[in-house]
Amino acid sequence: MWTLVKTKVLPWLALWMFFLLWSTIEAQTRYTIPEELKAGSVVGNIAKDLGLEISKISDRKLRIALEGAKQYFSVDLGKGDLIVNERIDRESLCGLSASCLLPLELIIEDPLQFYRIEVEIQDLNDNSPRFMSDENTIKVSESTLPGVRFRLETAQDLDVGVNALRSYALNKNYLFALKVKNNKDGTKVPELILEKAVDREQQPVHNLILTAFDGGTPARSGTTQIAVLVLDINDNAPIFEQDLYEIQMSESTAPGTLVLTVRANDLDEGTNSKIEYSFESHTADSIQTQFVINQDTGEITLSQSLDYEISPSFKFDVCAADKGTPSMESHSSVQVTVVDVNDNPPEISITSIPKPVREDAPVGTMVALISAKDLDSGDNGKVSLRMSFDYPFKLNPSFSNHYTLVTDSTLDRETFPEYHIELEASDSGSPPLTSNKIITVNILDVNDNPPIFSQTSYSVYVRENNAAGSIMCSVSATDPDIGENAKISYSILDSKIQDVSVSSYIYINSDNGSIYSMHSFDYEKLKVFQIQVQAKDHGSPSLSSNTTVHVFILDQNDNVPAVIYPSAVMGSVSHQKMSRSAKAGHLATKISAVDADSGHNALISYRLTEATDSSLFSVSLYTGEVRTKRAVSEQDDSSQRLLIEIKDNGDPVQSTTVTVNILLEDGLHEPISEYRQKTAEPSKRNSKTTFYLIVSLASVSVLSLLTFVILVVKCVRNSRSSSSCCIRRADSDGYKNPNRNLQIQLNTDGPIKYVEVLGGDMLSQSQSFRSYLSPMSEFSDFTLVKPSSTTDFKEMINVLDASLPDSAWTFESQQVRIKK
Repeated sequence: MWTLVKTKVLPWLALWMFFLLWSTIEAQTRYTIPEELKAGSVVGNIAKDLGLEISKISDRKLRIALEGAKQYFSVDLGKGDLIVNERIDRESLCGLSASCLLPLELIIEDPLQFYRIEVEIQDLNDNSPRFMSDENTIKVSESTLPGVRFRLETAQDLDVGVNALRSYALNKNYLFALKVKNNKDGTKVPELILEKAVDREQQPVHNLILTAFDGGTPARSGTTQIAVLVLDINDNAPIFEQDLYEIQMSESTAPGTLVLTVRANDLDEGTNSKIEYSFESHTADSIQTQFVINQDTGEITLSQSLDYEISPSFKFDVCAADKGTPSMESHSSVQVTVVDVNDNPPEISITSIPKPVREDAPVGTMVALISAKDLDSGDNGKVSLRMSFDYPFKLNPSFSNHYTLVTDSTLDRETFPEYHIELEASDSGSPPLTSNKIITVNILDVNDNPPIFSQTSYSVYVRENNAAGSIMCSVSATDPDIGENAKISYSILDSKIQDVSVSSYIYINSDNGSIYSMHSFDYEKLKVFQIQVQAKDHGSPSLSSNTTVHVFILDQNDNVPAVIYPSAVMGSVSHQKMSRSAKAGHLATKISAVDADSGHNALISYRLTEATDSSLFSVSLYTGEVRTKRAVSEQDDSSQRLLIEIKDNGDPVQSTTVTVNILLEDGLHEPISEYRQKTAEPSKRNSKTTFYLIVSLASVSVLSLLTFVILVVKCVRNSRSSSSCCIRRADSDGYKNPNRNLQIQLNTDGPIKYVEVLGGDMLSQSQSFRSYLSPMSEFSDFTLVKPSSTTDFKEMINVLDASLPDSAWTFESQQVRIKK
C-alpha cells in the first residue's frame, strides 16, 4: 500500500487550495475534490496514476461506465486527465451524509481491465442556516413564572461537518434568555427561557431575533423573527408524558395500522384542560401524508405503505394545545424507525459485455465485469454471487459487490466452443431471495492442434506383381481446429529406397491422402520399405505431424509360428522346475518361437491364455519370458500348468500354443532354515543327530555353489576365445562361404525392433536372417532365421539368451558377434 497526495490551485479560486488525495489500495484509486468545481476542471491525470500509457488509452477505449443518470466526469483521451463534466452539488448528491463518495468504474479493453475509482466530494460552506419561517409567534401568559421554557423553531443547514449548524444567539433583552438543548441524535434545539415575569399591561408584544450560526470560515448565519404575545389567562400548558416517542415498524406494515399514541396532561380545569393534538405547524407535507394523528385521542396511524429503501426513518414533532383562552401548547418528538424487510431480490448487472476469448488465453484473463446489488439493508442487502455449475471460470470479488469473471483453467475450443454461464445472486435474508442471469462466452479457435492421423503407423501389405498405378492404401488425418486451421494437405517426405528416391515408387494425393504405387513390386528384389507421410494444416503458423507407412511386399501369410524352445522333442508338455523361495519377478522359463514368413507376418507375440493360478505367473508380450508376478507361497500348488499362445501379426493371424508345466520344489536353504528352527527346541537325546544333519546339508550346499562358480568361470573364459558362451549353433553353408555378400536392413514396428541380414551371391538363393530385439525385456534376444527354406530353417537358427551390457552389433567374416 502506498499513498500520494497532490495539491492543485484552481485559477478561479485565488485563495482556495484543495488537496488532491490519490491512494491505491488493492487497485483502487481515490481523489478528493471540493464541490462546486467548474465544468472542465481537471481532477487528476488518471492515465498516469493508473500506470497506463497515454498513447494507448484511446486505442484501448478507456471509458467511464455510466452508473447514474448524470455523468459528472469524463476522460480526456488525449492527455489522460479526469475532467469535471458539470457542477457538482454535494448537498444534492449526499444530503446530510458526513461522507460523500462518487464511485466510478473505468473500463479499458484489449486486454479487458477494470479499475475502481472513488471521488470524494468535500463540503464547501455554501449554505447558510435557514429557518422555515421568517416569523414565529409564541404566546406567554402573564401569569407564567420565570424559568418556563418555550421551544423555538430549529434552523436547517445543508452543509455537513464543520460547516454544519453550530450555535444559536438571541438579541439582547431583559425578559428572555436562550438555552440550546442537545438531542441524542446530535440536533440542537433552541429554547426560550422566561427570566422575568411579563406584564401584558406594560407591553403586550415582545419582538425578538433568533440567529443561527454554522461552523464554517467565515461563518454563515440565518435569522427568524420571534413575536412573544403576552396573555393573561390559562396559565398552564399541556405536558407530554414523554419528550421523545420512539417506535420501530416493519416496512411491510399495512396502511391503517396504529403507530403509537401520544398523551399530554393539563393541570388546568374545564375548557382550559381539554387538549387537541396536531402535527407541529412546520411539519413537512411528506410526514403529514405518511401519518395521520387523531386530534382528540393522540393516536398516530399509518396512512401509506412504508418503504425502507426510500425513507429508513421518520422524525417529526407533535403539538398538544389546550382550549383555554389564550390557548397554551407543548411539543414532543416522535421517532419512527423503519425495519427493513427482505422484499428486494438481488440485481445482477453486466458492466462489460464479455468478448470472445482465445482458447490459449492464460489463466486469470479477464472476461467480463459483473456487479450485484440489493436495495435492502443489513443481512438482507448482503449479496453473494456464484456460478450455478462448474465452469473453467471463476468470479473474483474486486470491490463492494463487484466481480471480475476470469479464466480459471485452460480452455479448449474443440471441447467447448462456447459457455453459457449461469450466474446466481442471493442475499442473506430469511428466507433468502435469489436471481439468475446467463451470459454467453464464445471461445476463439487457435491453431493449437496438429493434424492427427487415424493411426500412429500404417502397415501396408502389397502382393508382388501388383498393377502399376493401383491404390495401395489411404492415410487420413483430422484436425479438431476449424476454418483454415483444419484444412489439411498430405505429402511424402523425401527418402531413399535402394538408393532410389521414394517418389519413383510412391505417389500420394495431397487432398485425400490416397497412396498409389508407381510401378509393380518384385518380392525377390524388395521385401519391405517404409515411407514418412506428413499432414500439414493451413494455420499460421502451420502445424504438422508425421506417420510411418510400412510397406511389406509379400505373397501370403501361410506359416504358423514355430516353437524353438521348449523343443518339440520334449513332448507336448514342457516340464520346468522352480524353487518355492522364488520372489516376484523371478524368471521361471522362456518361450522362444520364430515365423518363417517375412516382414510384418514374422512378428511374434506371446500371451498367457490358461494357468493353474493366473496371479502367480505372467508372460512378456514380446520376449516370451515367464516370470513370477508375486512371491511363491506355501498354499500354491506344486504343479503349475501354463498354456501360452504364440501368434504372428499376419492377416489372417496364425498362432500356436505351448504348454509348460512348472514344478515348485523346496530350495536347499529352506530345509536348513526349517531344520534349524526345529533344533532350537530343547532335546538332549537328538542333539548329535541334528548336528550331523546340519553338517551334511551345509556340505551339499557348498559343493553346489562351487560347481556353479566353476561353470561360470569356464563359460567366461570360453566367451573370450569364441564368439559366444552357452550358445547353440548349427553349421550352415551360409556361414562357410566367404564370398557371400551381407546386406543389413534395420526395420521398426512399434515396440519390436528387427534387423534383416540378407546374404548371397548373384547366382545362389539369397538367405534372410532377422534379429528381434524387444526393449521391454532386461535381456537382449537375438534370433537368426533363414525363412527361404522351410525344410531346414530350424537348422539355421541360433538362439542367444543372455544379458547384454551393450547392444552394439558388428558383422565380421559372416558371423554375428555381440560386443561386451
